[in-house]
Amino acid sequence: MSSVQQSPALEILVRKPDCFSIWAGPPFPNSKPTSKLEKTPCTSTKFSEDGSKLLVTKPNGVVSIYNCKSLTEIRSFEVPNLLASTLSPCGTYLQTFQKSSSPQEKNVMVWNVESGVPVYQLLQKNMSKTTWPSIQFSSDESTACRMVTNEIHFFDPKDFSKGIIYKLRVPGVASIGISKAPGSYLAAFVPEAKGMPASVQIYSCNKDLQTQPLARRSFFRCSSVQFHWNKDSFGVLFVAQSDVDKTNQSYYGETKLNYLTVDGSHEGLVSLKKEGPVHDVQWSISGSEFAVVYGFMPAKATIFDKKCKVLVELGEGPYNTIRWNPKGRLLCLAGFGNLPGNMAFWDCSEKRLLGSTKAECSVTSEWSPDGHYFMTATTAPRLQIDNCVKIFHCDGSLYFTKMFDRLYQAEWKPEAPEKFGEINGLVKSLGGLKIEEPRKQAQGLKVAQPSSSKTANVSAPPAKPAAYRPPHAKNAAVVQQELFGGLAASGSGEMSKNALRNKKRREKQREKKAAEASGAGENDN
Repeated sequence: MSSVQQSPALEILVRKPDCFSIWAGPPFPNSKPTSKLEKTPCTSTKFSEDGSKLLVTKPNGVVSIYNCKSLTEIRSFEVPNLLASTLSPCGTYLQTFQKSSSPQEKNVMVWNVESGVPVYQLLQKNMSKTTWPSIQFSSDESTACRMVTNEIHFFDPKDFSKGIIYKLRVPGVASIGISKAPGSYLAAFVPEAKGMPASVQIYSCNKDLQTQPLARRSFFRCSSVQFHWNKDSFGVLFVAQSDVDKTNQSYYGETKLNYLTVDGSHEGLVSLKKEGPVHDVQWSISGSEFAVVYGFMPAKATIFDKKCKVLVELGEGPYNTIRWNPKGRLLCLAGFGNLPGNMAFWDCSEKRLLGSTKAECSVTSEWSPDGHYFMTATTAPRLQIDNCVKIFHCDGSLYFTKMFDRLYQAEWKPEAPEKFGEINGLVKSLGGLKIEEPRKQAQGLKVAQPSSSKTANVSAPPAKPAAYRPPHAKNAAVVQQELFGGLAASGSGEMSKNALRNKKRREKQREKKAAEASGAGENDN
């Protein structure tokens, strides 16, 4: 009970077109959320990674920093021609990007939030996903660095007045990813050039150990990568993306999942058992296992350990999103974007499906820091209608929903999962689930599934359709059956009048040809 009493309260940030509010809970008294911070004017908001600070951008280039415990404004900055702003992971520093008024003007500034003074300035001509934030931090702010042409510059995170303290030369570097915590390693991506393969290299953030990369992986057909470090900085997963799929199976290019460890014990592709794109990959909070959803629809989901050995096969379905519970035990598989919004909630420890539901048209989704709730949101500008927030229990049952005329953001205030009690008791209390006979998965693992699940039984083949299907669509009926449980399957097997008439005509033509062939044979004799 003491751990529950010490646990912080959950909070949700909700942003409308011109203001934001902070909700207390869940749980909500009388099923209605109460506001801890009433409507506050803003144009955008963002929590620091540790949840200690809140960045609020206001009109006319004003950036305010709020203390998340007291929900009071602690510092305000006026930044003319502001284009972007972000907080460091622990909320120590604010970075701002301004529109330059002259070619030599230093337009990126690093501010100390506590003192309110700029501690570093630099010139950056443009902004992209790989170059913003200009200075990147590890999650514990023990490492700070910036990527420039052919080099990576390192800073002292505690004293930016020292400027660049050392440089790492990486010719052709296009993007970098710092390990989370501890921030001891850095992964650098170098694209293909002049017939040389692309590569990902891991370097130590310690200057004395940077004479050569600790590990390296080379490959062709890659234009960009996405880095995913695990918690203990033991290894990095990276999705290699190619703009063109040479097999002509996808309009969206080709993706491959690679794994590289800092000690060089593993270097290569993660063995995936279905062709198609890598939709999503995510490490568990422990850093000892990761889940991948991949392949052409219906996509396949698999959990691997950090040696890339299969732990659990979660079957196939209309999924493209993975969300690990902060406690590491539960996992949500979902299909958002252009998919119908199916969600399946798994207890990975017991290899058991707790429940399934739908959240159509969801744009964002995330677990609560305590692991008890899962929130989805339909937001603008992606969708202009049916904006809403939905909160589900960890078994998929709906707890709360609220509609908005226009909603731009809904997210949990970050908290360390260690501050909350375990969810074992909660999972065990989810009794009364009717379990059908376990069916074999691709790796021979038996997973019990509720008979009430919409995706529990998708292995039954559909009835053979009578209508003609072109060769490229010969598996369409099977895909529809697996995706939608047979609801989209066409026909009951009976032929239409036109189809029956055509069938009789074809039979008569075959009989006529057979008779002609037999008659010709008799004449030859």
